[in-house]
Amino acid sequence: MALLQPLLRLLLLRPPPPPPQRTPHLPPPSASTRRVAAASAAALLLLAAASPPPRPARAEPGGGEDDVDETHVVRLFEGASPSVVFIKDLLVVAQPRGRDGRGAQPVYDEEGGATVEGTGSGFVWDSSGHIVTNYHVVAKLAGDGSESHRCKVFLEDSSGTSYSKEGRLIGYDTAHDLAVLKVDVDGDKLRPALIGTSRGLRVGQSCFAIGNPLGYEHTLTTGYPIGG
Repeated sequence: MALLQPLLRLLLLRPPPPPPQRTPHLPPPSASTRRVAAASAAALLLLAAASPPPRPARAEPGGGEDDVDETHVVRLFEGASPSVVFIKDLLVVAQPRGRDGRGAQPVYDEEGGATVEGTGSGFVWDSSGHIVTNYHVVAKLAGDGSESHRCKVFLEDSSGTSYSKEGRLIGYDTAHDLAVLKVDVDGDKLRPALIGTSRGLRVGQSCFAIGNPLGYEHTLTTGYPIGG
């Protein structure tokens, strides 16, 4: 009996267990509710059918900024290249005296044995045949008292055909490394260069140079101004 009393007190002090929860009873969906659900499902199916699946990203050929830049450079070269000339400073050689007794004839053609003393670039200044180049290209021609040097200028006509003419030195400025040649060519066969100004150039802008370095005709080089 003494052992039952503490056990009864412990049972009386414990809180009663919570009542069991009942599952709420939901009424069956009405006809209008079923119609709304069916319409919503049909709408989702229509949207899925109307929207094509996403395609993997790919690079489209042409039309990019790089293509636009390349096209601009190509057009610039094609437009300015006919105004650029290739200049050769040739050392004249003499053909041996002929059997007919006539004197030796000067030859300033490479095929005839003339030696190329130097090469350079220039551009057509006007339709009168004036060619602007650097003085160092024709320096030997300028200081040649024996007339053993000749200058050969290679040009392009409107069809892109290359031809050559002898260039006569008519003036030069050693301090600014400039020289002017004259070729006898019909004005309609010449393409004078469009002369601009360097006043608006800024460091970092793109610049393009067309020339004939090391004897390679009509090459294009790109760069940037690095100082004012």
